[in-house]
Amino acid sequence: MLNELKTVINETKIETNVPMSELTTFKTGGNADMVIYPTTSAELKSVVEFLFDCKKQYYILGNGSNLLVSDDGIKKPIICLGKNFASIDVFDNCITAKSGAFLSAIARKAYEESLTGFEFAAGIPGTLGGALMMNAGAYGGEMKDVVEAVSFMDSTGQEYVVSGEEMEFSYRKSALSDTDCIITGATIKLSHGDKNVINEKMADLAARRRDKQPLEFPSAGSTFKRPVGYFAGALIEDCNLKGVSVGGAQVSEKHAGFIINKDNATTNDILNLIDLVRNTVYEKHGVFLETEVKYWD
Repeated sequence: MLNELKTVINETKIETNVPMSELTTFKTGGNADMVIYPTTSAELKSVVEFLFDCKKQYYILGNGSNLLVSDDGIKKPIICLGKNFASIDVFDNCITAKSGAFLSAIARKAYEESLTGFEFAAGIPGTLGGALMMNAGAYGGEMKDVVEAVSFMDSTGQEYVVSGEEMEFSYRKSALSDTDCIITGATIKLSHGDKNVINEKMADLAARRRDKQPLEFPSAGSTFKRPVGYFAGALIEDCNLKGVSVGGAQVSEKHAGFIINKDNATTNDILNLIDLVRNTVYEKHGVFLETEVKYWD
């Protein structure tokens, strides 16, 4: 398959035997057999059509900021839409960006253009595609608040554009969440604002993150979704689980909602700690914690 794939996309954009610890923010996981790096929508379409014709399943990767990868590695091809699939353009009060653009880069661009409404996303360590897929949010803001339109591709390579409303955004979910569709970009609608005020808000949110979150350790951000009527971190802390470790993985002493890679953790260390936290919280509070983190094997 590799030799045939080279007829579809330049071989310089294909890597083999890639350590997934280098492509995920948890810094764990075995090697991927193959990672493909399209730089244009046309290249992506060609790769997707090729894999569809080969009846080959694949994964889509952005920044790997919400992901745990098996210690045994990944056999499926991975299509990485990262820094080379990340253009950002501004038209009046709208920003159009490809799915590999970092949320922080989009927020910086909005600030430079005196556009307000995206400050909440400046510190979320992910790309636009992943943020749209799961309706990422922080500090009172969510992607659903600002998305005007989303472009995506299905598993056959067919391309579509839908409105923000058609994305059916809800808590950490969208209409595309449980599909094999690939988000390729979006238009974000913001408002003109005062550049100094925008900067002050971004600086305030960044300071709050540094104060409350264990940013000095590899992690995937908040490990668990917020249960209805509760806060995951508070439930975990009430079970006296702060600082509890399994291997090199630890429940953060700074914020119980974060599991961190403190000391060369493996993916299995993290998974076992997730199970320990879930079981303990369920036994004490009767609340089942769902993970925000995805798992690939």
